[in-house]
Amino acid sequence: MLEFLLALLTTATVAALLWPLLRMRLPARDRLSGELAIYRDQLAELDRERDAGRLKPAEAAAARTEIERRMLAAGDAAAATVKTRTATDAAQKWLPPALSLFVPLLALGLYLQTGRPGLPAAPFADRGTEHAPAPQQLDVAGLLKEARARLAQDPNDADALAALGEGLTLEAGGTVTPPALDALRRALLARPDDARILYYLGLHEAQSGDSKAAIARWRDLEAKSPPDAPYLGLLRAEIARVARAAGIEMPQTQTPQSTMPTPSREQQEAMAQLPPEQRQQAIRSMVEGLAARLADAPQDRAGWLRLANAWKVLGENANAADAYGRADTLAPVDARILADWAEAHVRQLAPGAAPSAQAVAVLERLEKAEPRNALALFYLGVAAEAAGNKPAALQRWKTLLALLPADAPIRGMLEERIKAAGG
Repeated sequence: MLEFLLALLTTATVAALLWPLLRMRLPARDRLSGELAIYRDQLAELDRERDAGRLKPAEAAAARTEIERRMLAAGDAAAATVKTRTATDAAQKWLPPALSLFVPLLALGLYLQTGRPGLPAAPFADRGTEHAPAPQQLDVAGLLKEARARLAQDPNDADALAALGEGLTLEAGGTVTPPALDALRRALLARPDDARILYYLGLHEAQSGDSKAAIARWRDLEAKSPPDAPYLGLLRAEIARVARAAGIEMPQTQTPQSTMPTPSREQQEAMAQLPPEQRQQAIRSMVEGLAARLADAPQDRAGWLRLANAWKVLGENANAADAYGRADTLAPVDARILADWAEAHVRQLAPGAAPSAQAVAVLERLEKAEPRNALALFYLGVAAEAAGNKPAALQRWKTLLALLPADAPIRGMLEERIKAAGG
């Protein structure tokens, strides 16, 4: 209603301003009078020249005749233009007020056709985000409730475990708590390539002070991810943030992406619905299929790493160690993968047995990359003791003992071995 009143007020104001203009009589521009005045001046000048003797009488008479002829021609032309001049004056009089009224009336008509008079005004501060998508708020409480309900039905539900780990982390303000870490590690056993699980495990490593391991895990995830994965932006930002905070120089090369097909999200969800035995069988079938395809594509380093992780999850540690070795021949693996590779070796050991030569080679590379790595320190100590080099064994075990927390479960066992070795 206010818009209509404003439009009517505008129209009335324009009309009030135009009314004097409509009543005004335009002065007629008498062109003929001007021309006759010029000719009269010329005649007077002609007479002065003749009287002064600077112009002969015959020449003056001829000039007067020409001027008078022009005066007559001007009168005839003025008479011929009287009718058209009247029409032009009328147009000049009415055109400005007509346009002045037509433009606001046209605007009012367009507004009534296309405008929305009832639409409330938008606050100026909100206009910049008028078309921005509303941020999606994750319902952490709902996520945890659903995850716990699903775990009550199936304690090994990998998707529910991952959701539980994520929910507990978000509930703690972004800190990966011990219960969250436990859930994520259990989920990783069934889903070694799950981006969500790998991200939060890397976040835990970063929060624990092991920035190098976090970056290595995330970069490996980045290399395995499809180029259009929606989380890549966040992942790369986290890699850059952690590397910058830790003063780590980012490597320039990345692991090439595997050409092997990966299970779709739908396939993973369908697999998660299977009973545990069928799910394990389905995973094994997929892993065996990956191994068969890699036999035809042995240069796929990322594929070998995927296969190694899969064999490791299935408990096929010998196959896992072999796959890690195949990947390492194509390009040296980093410290995190060395740790996984070494773990695959030592898991094959019988109780009390010393590591094999292949395991020692991997452990020594791991120790060189991470001198404080507990796995390398312990098993290289075992290998040294088996070889009769007790000083070397004691040196590693004492170093490890100094790194362990006071309540570490293996502290007692390690102290006994040190004592038995004469330390």
